[in-house]
Amino acid sequence: MATASETPVLDTLAAMTVDSIERCGMPPDLLVLTRIAALAASDAPPISYVANIDPALTSGLTVERLQDVLVAIAPIVGTARVMTAAGNIAKALGIAIAVADAETDAQG
Repeated sequence: MATASETPVLDTLAAMTVDSIERCGMPPDLLVLTRIAALAASDAPPISYVANIDPALTSGLTVERLQDVLVAIAPIVGTARVMTAAGNIAKALGIAIAVADAETDAQG
């Protein structure tokens, strides 16, 4: 039986991300960078980036590496998609911070 959760969709996507990382032969940092490039190329909304925040932090992704990926894909996907991705990443970080704050408030 499934465990009840207040965020079942997000929890499922996070679990899929973790499972994919465990089954992929790429180093975690390269896998996360590849995922971010794919999200940017597909014009993904902010919530799509949220599932990759924890793996990105765990893999040691830096702002500089993230910027390098966006610079590298700009000639292929276009400047508009890269700028949208940058904005969506910022929004995703805001969502993640709000969720973490809510969880902290609920615990304390």
